[in-house]
Amino acid sequence: MNARWMRHLFNLYPPYVGAGVRVAHISDDWRHVRVEMPLRWYNRNYVGTHFGGSLFAMTDPFLMIMAIRNLGPDYLVWDKAAQIEYVAPGRGTMTAEFRLDEADLDAMRARTADGSQYLPWFEVDVRAPDGSIVARVRKQLYVRRAKAPSEQGAAAGPG
Repeated sequence: MNARWMRHLFNLYPPYVGAGVRVAHISDDWRHVRVEMPLRWYNRNYVGTHFGGSLFAMTDPFLMIMAIRNLGPDYLVWDKAAQIEYVAPGRGTMTAEFRLDEADLDAMRARTADGSQYLPWFEVDVRAPDGSIVARVRKQLYVRRAKAPSEQGAAAGPG
């Protein structure tokens, strides 16, 4: 599925609709994604700023999907861990931008070439309309080469 159709599907995904999250852009090469979330009555917290859970949700699962789309079917990629630091109250439309460059992909390929798992960390800032940081999110991916079909059949045993 191409990036344009996937963006439309994300924007229909009930958890994102419910939180007010909107995928504004996915590059054709799946190396850049921009997500936005305006402040609405249904995603405010008790004190009238962005609900922290919604800020966190707007950063999931883009890095994993970007890596899957760039590495292809020879790799297994999962979200492994995440952390969030709330820096300032969020008001207005929040934005998060995800970037995956060739150096990141080269490291994933190199570190998993022998079948090992690789657990890289990525940082994403959630920003207010003035560019200030509202939250810092760290995401860790689990990456490894998928087993060759002959290895998978051998592991399953006769059957």
